Amino acid sequence: MQPLTEKIIRSSFVNATRQEAKRLTLPENFATLDWDSMEYLGWRDSKLQQRGYLFHTDSSGNTRGILLRPASGERKPTNVTMCEMCRDVNIPVAVGMWTTRKAGQAGRDGDTLGTLVCLNFECSRNVRIPPPKIRSTRIQWWLLPNASSYSTSEFIAS
Repeated sequence: MQPLTEKIIRSSFVNATRQEAKRLTLPENFATLDWDSMEYLGWRDSKLQQRGYLFHTDSSGNTRGILLRPASGERKPTNVTMCEMCRDVNIPVAVGMWTTRKAGQAGRDGDTLGTLVCLNFECSRNVRIPPPKIRSTRIQWWLLPNASSYSTSEFIAS
């Protein structure tokens, strides 16, 4: 990711008011970020914990940022969730629902979007974790309970 300045960050929001952009708190380690190891810049506001920010610069150099808010309500601890950016269910961090206003008139009318993302935006680090080595095993479907009741298409679909 190309390095961003405070001015670029505050001016690149697509769904925040000028006042919201002005009130954001940069990450504590902003001056020492390792930009080469990041696909995007994301953080939770240290002063306004109900806000998160994501910024990405595309291949043509255009930077876009969005203001996010964690969804209210508690998830059951037994529910396994997968971050939509990491796409890994084995990551050692918490994942939660984040919502954001749509850009433009739709957002001003109250339309929002939501997705599951690491609660503290660790995705740039998580996507660089090598996948676990897995031994290839063959499923002996005829050993499954009630195997004779499966048709081949039902087994493949299940």
